Amino acid sequence: MLSYVLISSVVIFLLSSLYSFFNIGAERADILHLEVRKIDQYLPKITWKEDGNEGREMYEQTLNNIENDYLDAWYIKQMAYRNNSTEGVDDYFTENARKNLFNFIEYNKKENIRIESTTLEHNPDILFFSEDGQLIVLEDKNVIQYKKVLKDNKTLMELTEKSDYKMILLAEDGFWRVRHLVKENTVEFDKTINAPSFDVSTIKGINYYPQATPWKMFGESFDVEIINNDFKIIKDANLNTIRIFVPYEEFGKAKVIEEKLVKLNSVLDTAEKNGLKVIVTLFDFYGNYDTVDWTLNHRHAEIIVNRFKNHKALFAWDIKNEPNLDFKSRGKERVTAWLEHLLIAVKKMDPNHAVTIGWSNTESAAILKDKVDFISFHYYGDYKNFESAYDKLKEEAPNIGIVLGEFGTSSYSGLWKPIRNSKKKQATYHKEMQKILTLKNIPFLSWTLYDFDKIPREVVGRLPWRTQPQKKFGFIDKKGNKKPSFEHISK
Repeated sequence: MLSYVLISSVVIFLLSSLYSFFNIGAERADILHLEVRKIDQYLPKITWKEDGNEGREMYEQTLNNIENDYLDAWYIKQMAYRNNSTEGVDDYFTENARKNLFNFIEYNKKENIRIESTTLEHNPDILFFSEDGQLIVLEDKNVIQYKKVLKDNKTLMELTEKSDYKMILLAEDGFWRVRHLVKENTVEFDKTINAPSFDVSTIKGINYYPQATPWKMFGESFDVEIINNDFKIIKDANLNTIRIFVPYEEFGKAKVIEEKLVKLNSVLDTAEKNGLKVIVTLFDFYGNYDTVDWTLNHRHAEIIVNRFKNHKALFAWDIKNEPNLDFKSRGKERVTAWLEHLLIAVKKMDPNHAVTIGWSNTESAAILKDKVDFISFHYYGDYKNFESAYDKLKEEAPNIGIVLGEFGTSSYSGLWKPIRNSKKKQATYHKEMQKILTLKNIPFLSWTLYDFDKIPREVVGRLPWRTQPQKKFGFIDKKGNKKPSFEHISK
């Protein structure tokens, strides 16, 4: 009898605990298939139309809940079509709404079709909120959506469209589910960028990192006095522009860290004080390009661009440094689509400054030539071949400014360089390059002011025959002495 009573008590206790969990204290994130809210996965730009609604009064917390559940439903739907999986759909769509989704997924699975997509902008308006707080009629106009349809992992179609939607949301189990969703109108998204022309012909510049903190300029060792002294050297060398880099993850990705923005502002202020213009390169050390990341990338750019678009030192935005190096690993189509949409987004945020892309060579530099405000390319080959490479690029893009965004050579002479370089050869390289740049009136930014002690492995890996030469591209050595090449740092 005692054993029976004990077992019965344990069973009753467990059942009551489960009941309490699911009906009283259960966290939604604990019972969902996908914890959408808990991490930043999908953050499209959302702008609510503030003209009131018919029916019950809307409280701010209620609106926040609606927004979260509505966007989560979009995200889950996109993931379902991407992976041909029904995981998580039950939590954001009613039983009736799920039928069409499941049928579509089943068809795509049979045909080996999948859809990579994301939405970039939403403009919802609540048309009706029922008196009992259980039903919402919502309109979402001018939804910008990018789609890529693949069959057997080959692209069938790629498009960006602007659409109007109407939907009904029902309150079930404490959150909002999509009951009905209809696309009412759709047009192809206009990718035209109307921008004023920008004169880049006067650029004489250099890519800049402090000597002690290459590729970690905005880290714990940030020192504005060191930067100020370096900017004086640059200005005194008859240069007028610097190019700097914003590391994507270090700056906080979609939620940019305020401390980093303050440091970036100090750099821009210091440049202005020294009479230098600044090209800010976004998305350094970023290499995913997947549509899953797009909304996060756009929020990252939005925060930085809106913060500094009125700064007097700003000359241009460089979307990404050498993205064509990722063509092989990520796919040219994917990288180019990502670049194009960010170009459009940044120009929309800041129509008053030039926007470019820092291509690693002349072969890729004409890609998106009709979207950028000037072409920027890098060259690390033999100076004897530079002029012909430039002329070929100019033929491909005759009606747009072209900037040599990086160039240089190492003065390293040691074990890991069989054909030895020297400071003298480095000086000759820059002397000859400046002759060509002057003859052709080519604006330029050289690489780089200083030799460095250490090169992060993310830059060129760990192999010594790559890292050792990379340390000695500077015009000034590690001890602060000007190398012979410094005489040819400018025209």
